[in-house]
Amino acid sequence: MIRVAVADDDLLVREGIEHLLGGEPEIVVVAVATNREELIAAIEREAPDVVLTDIRMPPRHTNEGVEIAQMLRTTSPKTAVIVVSNYVEPEYALAFLSGGTSGRGYLLKERLGNREQLISAIREVAGGGSVIDPEVVEALVNARTRERHSALGRLTAREREVLGEVATGKSNAEIARNLFITKRAVERHIGSIFAKLDLPEERVASRRVLATLLFLADRRDARSDSLGD
Repeated sequence: MIRVAVADDDLLVREGIEHLLGGEPEIVVVAVATNREELIAAIEREAPDVVLTDIRMPPRHTNEGVEIAQMLRTTSPKTAVIVVSNYVEPEYALAFLSGGTSGRGYLLKERLGNREQLISAIREVAGGGSVIDPEVVEALVNARTRERHSALGRLTAREREVLGEVATGKSNAEIARNLFITKRAVERHIGSIFAKLDLPEERVASRRVLATLLFLADRRDARSDSLGD
């Protein structure tokens, strides 16, 4: 049984999530909160396996969900967290996942209406995996050319191409078909990418997410550099 705490200041969103999860025998909603303080109290009281929370909540409506996720890395490292947002917010995603990707998910709110996708995400993070919304990934893939100091500059043209496919969530077999190369070649390229980007030895799925996050970090750094010029 996966015990879930839900937090959102929108009544319709809270009730919608409870309804979607209500028919799933492996998942039970143990607490519902409307703001940061209520969620912290619910976590302390119920010790949920997964926290599903909006990024922006009262009192400030800024990054309360991210702050709680960061707090839980210290107070309850086994508690998985999925944050949801109305928009693609790369800076928040980077801050949310910067301490590690295991047990972390970032979804757009429009995905909450898809019961299968929501349940799959909860199961994935509860098991120590990671989930990044496809639209966030798309924003990374379409980011402008990276600066020369980027870690991605270590990659060959083919490796950057493979990484772009990885970032869209494709499996090795799908990448092989799309790029007209063998699956073994894809595996070699991905191994080289992990090595060149100095990614830690985590689960393969988490390392793929970390590789995607480097797109995110590059996008933020490039924007900061342009603002400073």
